[in-house]
Amino acid sequence: MTNRKVAEVFSPGEILKEELEARGWTQSDLAEILGRPVNLVNDIISGKRGVTPETARGLGDAFPGTSAQFWLNLESTYRLSRTEPKDDTVARRSKLYERYPVKEMIRRHWIHATDSIDDLERRFLEFFELPFIDSEPTFAHAARKSTSYETVTWPQRAWMSRAKQLSRALSVKKFSDKSFVAAVDRLRLLLPNVEDTRLVPRILAEAGIRFVVIEPLSHTRIDGVCFWLDKTSPVIALSLRYDRIDWFWHTLWHELGHIKNRDGLQNPEILDTDIVGEQEESMKDKPENERTADRFACECSIASSELERFVARVRPLYSKQQIKGFASRIGVHPGIVVGQLQHRGEIPYAHSREMLMKVRHVVTSSALTDGYGYAPVASKASKLLSNPNPKSVKSVAGSALTQRPDKPNRKR
Repeated sequence: MTNRKVAEVFSPGEILKEELEARGWTQSDLAEILGRPVNLVNDIISGKRGVTPETARGLGDAFPGTSAQFWLNLESTYRLSRTEPKDDTVARRSKLYERYPVKEMIRRHWIHATDSIDDLERRFLEFFELPFIDSEPTFAHAARKSTSYETVTWPQRAWMSRAKQLSRALSVKKFSDKSFVAAVDRLRLLLPNVEDTRLVPRILAEAGIRFVVIEPLSHTRIDGVCFWLDKTSPVIALSLRYDRIDWFWHTLWHELGHIKNRDGLQNPEILDTDIVGEQEESMKDKPENERTADRFACECSIASSELERFVARVRPLYSKQQIKGFASRIGVHPGIVVGQLQHRGEIPYAHSREMLMKVRHVVTSSALTDGYGYAPVASKASKLLSNPNPKSVKSVAGSALTQRPDKPNRKR
C-alpha cells in the first residue's frame, strides 16, 4: 500500500470552531451542553489541549453526523502531522533484528555494538560478505545439524561465517589426497584415549585441513560443517554441543568424509542430520551423499564387519565388561562402541553412559576456539577477528593463531 502524505491537516479545534459558528453557539453554550468547564472547550479550540476519549464521546453526541471515533481520528491525525519527520532508522534496525541474531552476535563480539544504523548495517555486510543488506549469501558447504536440511537459518549462517573468518587466519600445510589418507591413518591411532584428541588440530593442519571449534549460537542445533576456502583449502568446524567422545569422533569423521568426496566444494548447501534420533523425520529423505559420509564415519571408528561379529556373538546381553573388552581389542575408546550400539538400537541410551567421556575441554585446549570460555587471539590477525573485513583477510591469512581463555578463572 502506498503511503500518501496529506497536504494540510486541520486540528480538531478548527473543526470544532466551524461547527460552533455554523450553529451560532458560543464556547460557553458548548461547555454547558457537554457539562464541562468553558476553559476545556477554549483549550481544545486554541490547540492547547487534545481531545480525550471522554470528550470525543461528548462531541459525537453534541454534533449529529459525527462520532467519538471521528473526533479521535481528527486528534490522532493532527498530532501525528505535528511530529517531526522520522528517518528510517527504526525500520532498518527492525530488519536487522528480524533477520540476524543481532544481540547474540554482539555479545559474542562477532559484531561491535554501535548506535549508528549505517555502521551496524555495514558491519553485518562485512561479516556475511554481502553486497546489500537484502542479499542472500551463497555459501557452499555440507553441514551436520538437528534441524531441517532443506533450509539454512540465519543463526546457522552466522555460525558458519564465523568459522570461515577464523579459518582464513590459520596457517596449514598443502592439502592433497595423499595427505588426507595419512591424516586418517594418524587420527585412527588417537581413538583409544580421550587425552589424545588434543592432537587432532595439529594432525589436520599438517594434512592441509583447517580446524576450528565454535560454540553454537542459540537454536542453531548445528554439530559440524565442511566447506572450502578454495579448491585446495578444506575447512572443518565443530560446535561440540554434545560433549561426548562418540559424538566428537563421528562428527569429525563425517566432515572428513565430505572432504574425501569434495562435498561443499562445487555443490550448493548440503545439510545433514544427526545420529541420535532428534531428526528422525528428516532422516527419512536424507541425501545419499550424507549417508555416504555417515558410512565413512562409522567405518573409520569401527569396521562394520568387526561390529557385526561382536553384535552376533553378544546380543542381547551387552555387559560393560564385554564392551570394554571389544573396544580394547579393536583399539578404540569404549564410549565409541557404546555410541554405535545406541545408534543401532542394540542398547538403550541409558546403557553405559559413564563410558561416553567428555572431550570438549581437551579439544578446545589445542584447537582455535571461539566460545566455551575461550576467545581467539592473534598478534597480527586480532583486527580481522574483532572486525572481520574480507579485504583485510589476505594480509593476515598466514598468521599463526593462538588462543587465550576468555574467562581465565572459569572452572572447566
